[in-house]
Amino acid sequence: MKLTKRPTYTNRIIPFINKQVIKVLTGQRRVGKSYVMLELIENIKATDEDANIVYINMEVDDFSYIKTHEDLSAYLKDKFPSDKNNYFFIDEVQEVKEFERTLRSLLAKNTCDIYCTGSNANMLSGELATHLSGRYMVFQIHALSFLEFLEFHQLENKSESLMLYLKYGGMPFLPNIGLEEDLPYEYLRSVYATILLKDVVARENIRNVSFLENLVTYLADNMGSLFSANNISKYLKSQKVDISTQLTINYLRALSNTFFVHKVQRSEVGGLKIFEIGEKYYFEDLGLRNAIIGFNQLADIHKLMENAVYLHLRQQNFNVFVGKLGDHEIDFVAEKNGKKMYIQVCLTIQSENTAAREFGNLLKIEDNYPKYVITLNDIILGQNKDGIMQKNLLEFLSQQSDN
Repeated sequence: MKLTKRPTYTNRIIPFINKQVIKVLTGQRRVGKSYVMLELIENIKATDEDANIVYINMEVDDFSYIKTHEDLSAYLKDKFPSDKNNYFFIDEVQEVKEFERTLRSLLAKNTCDIYCTGSNANMLSGELATHLSGRYMVFQIHALSFLEFLEFHQLENKSESLMLYLKYGGMPFLPNIGLEEDLPYEYLRSVYATILLKDVVARENIRNVSFLENLVTYLADNMGSLFSANNISKYLKSQKVDISTQLTINYLRALSNTFFVHKVQRSEVGGLKIFEIGEKYYFEDLGLRNAIIGFNQLADIHKLMENAVYLHLRQQNFNVFVGKLGDHEIDFVAEKNGKKMYIQVCLTIQSENTAAREFGNLLKIEDNYPKYVITLNDIILGQNKDGIMQKNLLEFLSQQSDN
């Protein structure tokens, strides 16, 4: 299979090659973490032909007997000769019980340069943080950006390609299946089932699978809406599903831990306050969302646009919040390296009322950071409304710069 490069991620990781920190690649299952890892191996081989590289893929049956850190340490014994530059790569490391003990030992002995991937955020807040605090770097790998989608599928940068992206999403394996009829959704539904059963149900010890599936459907139908776990519980009770608020919170956390959905908190614009209730949820991949609930362009286009803008910001390594400005809402406040940008997303601003609302909220922000209104296909007039920039979605998703 052809290895299509993803320099967005490798360029972030390459400067840390041969540095004594563990490189941890996280992200949802099937977003391409393994292939980014293979890119790194290629880069190492290109600069050091004599490099000794040990690679373990915990999803392959050949390594199924490695279940604990003792098994892993036993396998690695004598694999790293002292007269070579040694590199250790392990895929889906969370499948090895107490893996962090082996990694800590390798790091302490300066045995090798270490790289691992994982599909669960618990490994960052729990396993690694406890035993390796300050000695690892985290690089989150996402589904394909719009520009990557064009490259992987060999498509032109035009509106028709954008609609395909909003419909089928950015799972990297899709080019091997094609974007014809229902074939992509058959694949995506199988990925969804794997994530749900293997990464959520099994790892998080979920007992009420039926409720979990109902919760995912609710999130898919309401992505980008402000709500709380209490509101979700009330809705489910109206559907004759009696579930406690705490259980809802636990299941939302379990879904977020697998990077399947992203919780986006509200932040006070111009302040430091982070609100604990009234968050939004967005999906890591639009195709997976559509495979769950169906693709209804007419009814869902604004939700899909908003999710696509969120993903674009995260793919560019921004921290993203929902902005609260008094009684007004800013769709996204994006922060990186001490800089910010503010974004409103709407289908069109051709009506005066819509223009007044979308531009008006941004005009209330008193700082001079960039402000954007993103629409689907309005004629773009350039800079207007006291410096607020209007862009169409195609243009916004096609930009690689930070602002």
